[in-house]
Amino acid sequence: MPIPTVNPKAQNLALKDELSAAVQSVLDSGSFVLGPNGAVLEAEVSAVCEANYGVAVNSGTDALVIALAAVGVGPGDEVITTPFTFVATTEAIMIVGGKPVYADIDPSDFNLDPAQVERKITAKTRAILPVHLYGQCADATRLGEIASRHGLKVVYDGAQAIGSAHRRRGIGAYGDASTLSFYPTKNLGGCGDGGMVLTNSEEVFRLARSLRFHGQGDIGRDSTYAYEHVGYCSRLDEFQAAVLRVKLNHIREWNEARRSIAGRYIEALTGLPLQLPVPLSENYHIYHQFTIRYGKRNELAAKLAERGIGSKVFYPSPLHLEYAYKPLGYKQGDFPEAERAAAEVLSLPMFPELASEDVDTVIAAVRESVLELEP
Repeated sequence: MPIPTVNPKAQNLALKDELSAAVQSVLDSGSFVLGPNGAVLEAEVSAVCEANYGVAVNSGTDALVIALAAVGVGPGDEVITTPFTFVATTEAIMIVGGKPVYADIDPSDFNLDPAQVERKITAKTRAILPVHLYGQCADATRLGEIASRHGLKVVYDGAQAIGSAHRRRGIGAYGDASTLSFYPTKNLGGCGDGGMVLTNSEEVFRLARSLRFHGQGDIGRDSTYAYEHVGYCSRLDEFQAAVLRVKLNHIREWNEARRSIAGRYIEALTGLPLQLPVPLSENYHIYHQFTIRYGKRNELAAKLAERGIGSKVFYPSPLHLEYAYKPLGYKQGDFPEAERAAAEVLSLPMFPELASEDVDTVIAAVRESVLELEP
């Protein structure tokens, strides 16, 4: 059978009885929106990520939008971010009226290069939006120092990084807010969309909680139909919360399984003419993706497919070259490291249920394919 890049079905089958019981309990309760499972999930995920507060919302993208709004990003504000990631970061900045300002990446870990970030700061800069890409934390220490010197907010996109750590602290410990995605293929994935805003600020927490439910708040009268802000409709439903609570019990073992698989890949593929992920010593890398770089990426992907090995490109085009964002005024060559990465990256099969013999098969296929491609 072909070996897929990701396989959420295998995870759900392994937890079938627990998940079925959790879903049935929600049906029996009659509480489907902003119920007890969502409230407990917020507390449990916050603890895992070392944040004081969590606000569950209906997607990782909404988590970004609400987090940016909650820290005060609005029309005309510049937000420095990466062009090498999923579109949600840029999209969220523009939804709240801000202007994305790109900085190039560090080619060693694909994350925002702090030195490049500092060069992009202007009088209009309001915030920095780094991404913990592929499960490896951005340099939160240096980015935090830069933000502090310039009086900027920091919102981290941790969609791929639940359970990861920087200098032995979870991602929720850094910045003014962090966001998570519970999309089914994430390290903690639901059976549909979902997301969360994490923060250590009571002010950001209260505003994010209000914004997710139409700006509802207590302004001196019955709060059911009292609105303090222009908000959104972004509430995580109880079915997803119940499913995620079942899965959260396994997140540490799943992340360790990913790290073990990554270790085997690195050991077996070292010496080939390709760039392997570099797990930085100050980070606890949870390998949402195991992403290599190779100059003949497309040819390698084709040869792996011939051998029944799945692979994916995350991401084939940097955002500054996408049609929708041409009005931002960027051009080819503006961010050479991001552009080179987009031309070379390839993600190999990576999920906790990947069998040991399948890991061996992937390794053999990569070695054979690369050797065929090299003169």
